[in-house]
Amino acid sequence: MEAPDFVALAQPGIRALRAYDPGLDLVALRRADAAGVLVELGSNENSHGPSPAARAAILDSLHALHRYPDPLGGDLKRALAARHGVDVARIALGNGSHELLMMLAQVFAGPGLDVVASRYGFAVYALAAQAAGATLQLAAPLPAGDPMARGHDLQALRAAIGPASRLVYLANPNNPTGTWFPTAALEAFLASVPPGVIVVVDEAYLEYATDPALVSAVSLLDRFPNLVVTRTFSKGYALAALRVGYLLAAPGLVAVLERVRESFNVNGPGLAACEAALADADHLAWVRAKNAAEREALQDALRARALAVSPSQTNFLLVDFGRDAAAIEAGLVARGVVPRPMGGYGLPTCLRITVGTRDENRRFLQALDEVLA
Repeated sequence: MEAPDFVALAQPGIRALRAYDPGLDLVALRRADAAGVLVELGSNENSHGPSPAARAAILDSLHALHRYPDPLGGDLKRALAARHGVDVARIALGNGSHELLMMLAQVFAGPGLDVVASRYGFAVYALAAQAAGATLQLAAPLPAGDPMARGHDLQALRAAIGPASRLVYLANPNNPTGTWFPTAALEAFLASVPPGVIVVVDEAYLEYATDPALVSAVSLLDRFPNLVVTRTFSKGYALAALRVGYLLAAPGLVAVLERVRESFNVNGPGLAACEAALADADHLAWVRAKNAAEREALQDALRARALAVSPSQTNFLLVDFGRDAAAIEAGLVARGVVPRPMGGYGLPTCLRITVGTRDENRRFLQALDEVLA
């Protein structure tokens, strides 16, 4: 029997969709570099590792691998509710925030509706819109002369919202640029958005922020029922392998999302580890301080090499080499250092570099000097 044309059988929004690009094949690179130590600076992972309490919680949960996890994630939800000062009914858990971002478009967008995002924003926003069959409206980024160039222009985002708009995605701090805007500016933006347009604020990197003007948008939930805040345990809490994220929103919105949430979408070790990590405030503060110090030092070192580096409140830096960066990327990989290429984001002259440990950053700079020479 001849196989059917599965692309033709797919829903219209899926036919032209490309799968999320995670960057280079790290598993293959690790195998090829088995004799050395690969410096992995392409995935914005937390180079300092998770809380020891989270590690212990994972080990303690292994005796129950034959049992399904709590389908409601009750203990973690209650811990999150206490941390953020909200009701449990405002919280939904996801297999990473990626799943939640996709679910929001699945539920609230679709054919004939628009999804609004910035030109340089997280790739999943475009995937979510296209998978839902919605039209993606990209707002222009801040111009080159702005200190936060390539970041979110909130005025341009507001201008892109029209009668067909249903969702707005924005990240604060932003991926892939690392740039940010004050929470007061977000508050003014939300006040201008029609109540029928849902604004999703992706705070995947907020744990790394040190600017006092940047605080969580969770504080605005009571004023703006159309606000959704997504968070993850993959970055600041260093639990990327467990894939746990969550969102905070109006109880009515969460209740609708629960209708399509996959059962047991968060695993048992993940629930246990995240609850333990959330309770270890000292470890998170240590990670934030270490990252901030290394971020500043790495930024200064790159600028001393006459490279353009975007301001950042995250655990990565966007570096513009002023020419196609493919050869620079290849040279770094050949020397055991893995950056993130930015061609897929429309930034072919840039590489995104995770802020590593002191030794990882030293090795990166050494390799970079060799490549640039």
